[in-house]
Amino acid sequence: MNNTLRKILLPVDRSENSKKAIKFVSSLLKFFEDKNIELTLLNVVSLESISEKIKNVDFRLVMIQDKIFTEKIIEKYIKDHIAPILDEYERQIKNTGFSGIIKKEVEIGDPGNKIIEISISQDIKTVMLARRVMSKFKKIILGSVSEKILYGLLNQNIYIIGQKISEENPIGNILIPVDGSEYSMKAVEHVVSLAKAVKRIQKINILRIINVSLYLERVRQGIDPEIEAEEILLESKRKFTNEGISPELIVTKSIVGFPKDEIIKEIQEGNYDLIVMGRKGRSAIKDLVLGGVSSAVLNNCFEPTVAIINQ
Repeated sequence: MNNTLRKILLPVDRSENSKKAIKFVSSLLKFFEDKNIELTLLNVVSLESISEKIKNVDFRLVMIQDKIFTEKIIEKYIKDHIAPILDEYERQIKNTGFSGIIKKEVEIGDPGNKIIEISISQDIKTVMLARRVMSKFKKIILGSVSEKILYGLLNQNIYIIGQKISEENPIGNILIPVDGSEYSMKAVEHVVSLAKAVKRIQKINILRIINVSLYLERVRQGIDPEIEAEEILLESKRKFTNEGISPELIVTKSIVGFPKDEIIKEIQEGNYDLIVMGRKGRSAIKDLVLGGVSSAVLNNCFEPTVAIINQ
């Protein structure tokens, strides 16, 4: 198995979104043939959430004046409110037949920053996040944990778990948009690893969008964009067949159009479980100004799980 899948970080809380994330991970891991996987369930507690449980106490003042008392309050809060949640999630995952290692960790602080810190310090290469469906306007004004992690982790693979989760097969129908770049090929290689680890994948769709705005430019350069697209699709398919993945699982398709629009349309019409996209690291500001295909997909396609491959 690809080493990026051996250690997985799953941040959780008591929300319905986290329950969906547990459902996705449970359904996925039970089909892994290699059981040598380490899953870390992480809950990040904010000081505000602890303060809400303490009546008539200025918690910030207590923290400054009495460190020991503060530690006892935090310890009791974790024992009463957090540990039972993590224990229940662990039980649910084990009940599916997962026999790998499950670690449970609790941190105090800002969720986004702590998730980034732990991913890097523990050399965890895959982070799976429950997504909150927010309007694009709210994301810009308020920000979100997932967006902070997407832009803060440039060497980890990030799964944003969608609203549609099949307990029978959460990654049965996969879509990989490719453009021939090293980044999209990393996405292909990630799915190759998944296909070798999970034998229940039903279809792997490789999609190449021929950018209509660059079509004439490529022709002037002496390149036939449609032949170029077929070569990219063939190279992508070969990565699977060279690793013993049945060619019957692979479907290739090319379309002429605007990449963001066509990919979103394909996702919305294709009934996919998982979208896997390679991404070159870029700042949030660049995505706001220039646009980005991966950001467009995340902001418009809420049903399937979207995996952003940064390796």
